[in-house]
Amino acid sequence: MPPLLMDNIKKESVSSHLKEQVSLLPDMPGVYRFLNDEGVVIYVGKAKNLKKRVSSYFVARADHNRKVQALVRHIASIVHTVVESEADALLLENNMIKSLQPKYNILLKDDKTYPWIAVTRDPYPRIIQTRRVEPSGGTYFGPYASVAVQKNMLDLVRKLYMIRTCHLQLTPERVAQGRFDVCLEYHIGNCKAPCVGRISQSEYVESVRMAMQTLRGDLRQAEEYLRGLMEKEAEALRFEEAQRVKDRLDRLENYRSRSVVVSATGGNMDVFYPVIDGYTAYCNYMHVVSGAVINSYTIEMKLAIEEDLETVLSFAIDRICRKLSVELEHDVVVPVMPPEGEFEGHRFTVPLRGDKFKLLSLSERNCRLYRLERLKQIEKSDPSRHADRLMETMRRELNLQRQPRHIECFDNSNLQGTYPVSSCVVFRDGRPSKKEYRHFNIKSVVGIDDFASMAETLTRRYGRMIDEGTPLPDLIVVDGGKGQLSAAYGVLTNLGIADKVQIVGLAKRLEEIFYPGDSTPLYLDKSGETLKVLMHIRDEAHRFGITFHRNKRSAGQIKSRLENIPSIGKSSIEKLLKRFKSIKGIREADFDELVETVGKQRAEALRNYLGQDV
Repeated sequence: MPPLLMDNIKKESVSSHLKEQVSLLPDMPGVYRFLNDEGVVIYVGKAKNLKKRVSSYFVARADHNRKVQALVRHIASIVHTVVESEADALLLENNMIKSLQPKYNILLKDDKTYPWIAVTRDPYPRIIQTRRVEPSGGTYFGPYASVAVQKNMLDLVRKLYMIRTCHLQLTPERVAQGRFDVCLEYHIGNCKAPCVGRISQSEYVESVRMAMQTLRGDLRQAEEYLRGLMEKEAEALRFEEAQRVKDRLDRLENYRSRSVVVSATGGNMDVFYPVIDGYTAYCNYMHVVSGAVINSYTIEMKLAIEEDLETVLSFAIDRICRKLSVELEHDVVVPVMPPEGEFEGHRFTVPLRGDKFKLLSLSERNCRLYRLERLKQIEKSDPSRHADRLMETMRRELNLQRQPRHIECFDNSNLQGTYPVSSCVVFRDGRPSKKEYRHFNIKSVVGIDDFASMAETLTRRYGRMIDEGTPLPDLIVVDGGKGQLSAAYGVLTNLGIADKVQIVGLAKRLEEIFYPGDSTPLYLDKSGETLKVLMHIRDEAHRFGITFHRNKRSAGQIKSRLENIPSIGKSSIEKLLKRFKSIKGIREADFDELVETVGKQRAEALRNYLGQDV
């Protein structure tokens, strides 16, 4: 094959792979990395919406400069990390650019650090902005996504608690000696002048403590103070001042002080979160340096047998460290402890709260999203493989003897006992098979009796399948709890197929799953695939049943109305409904059409009764 043709085929394959990756990106904030065909990161970017931002690179646009065009030509793969907010995305982008030094990134390649707010250790503490974090220098808050956010917060706490901005070396002794004079900040109401003793040291320190509380994210006290001040100014008819206070209140309510991506006290650590899905496992890894996440990576592993989470975690840690050629940090954050005796010399932590727990939660979120994207990719590219995996997952989670390749679900509908109907929907390999849907008019039940209606429907359905030799379903899902399930199981027993067909009941209130003869329900993960399939088939049975019930009720009401017309009998009503479908259709029909359908005398009776010149 000519080299040029091979290159074109390779480019088409890469382009198809990239389009598939972009289609699976989430609509969430995060950081994306473009890799070349050697697996090297060539560009790092942030996005408020990953799918929209990344897809914009692959759409022909006039504003794409040469750099962007060259970048797109070299992209072979895309990886991403999801974060909580756009601000966190900016911080993580900064970390990764400094760590990876991608070829096509220019901004943030320098060693500029984040903006922080520091509370000094002076006798009369100052609250200042800084870019250097030194543990002995005081207490630090941040980091902030931008200097503007930092300055807004600094201005807020200074004015809110009247914290000094001067550089004077204040001590109780110097203040007592009267070495200082008040400045302009005192005269304009921004400072309480601790330098001349207008406020005691203990009162000033208490103001600083409240400011630190606000910086930590506890905004209740500040909000109460500002609302009281705003109301006070408004009552005094000082509306401009009240508006200024409201602006400060709005700024305070929009403030978020903590970032998951960067912490002042985090240190160096590795974070791992594994997820097991049958014979496949996934594990996300985050590398944290000086409290900042600088790398995130997720792997997929095939398991020969079902393993416990501890064993999978141990295997994943070893594989990730070898694949990325990195050494495991001394501090490691995990959801479960690895097997005893492994990774000696390292300190493993299973956090329940705090910054480490937030990092672990972020790692879990990225791992589960990666798994979901991989499953969507398999579903698109290899539907049969996806169906095999889904069926085995459902078999395992529902404790079934065989895979539920053929599922049927039943639901009843009636209006206070009138127009009773039942519906049966069929799913094949987890997908609706609408050509096999069936509905039933309930014939033997009088009044409201869901149990009897269910019994009649199942008797008719499976009695006929037995007579015709049609293969029975692998699983029957009954919409309801123990009562409906008991009635359905009784029918299967009477038909002699209770040991051939698996049956469960799905209750709506808590999505509980009941089994025959077992009063204890099974609770599945509400975000899991198995419960989603069962809920889908239950909702589909309800939709199909209620639609049939409404149509029947509507036809019954039309029929009842037509029965009141003199000379219009049952046979005429059936002809009219068959041709015109509704009262509106009859009213809008030509007189000749009515004559053709029911004769001239009945057509005139219809015209007179409906009050229209039909």
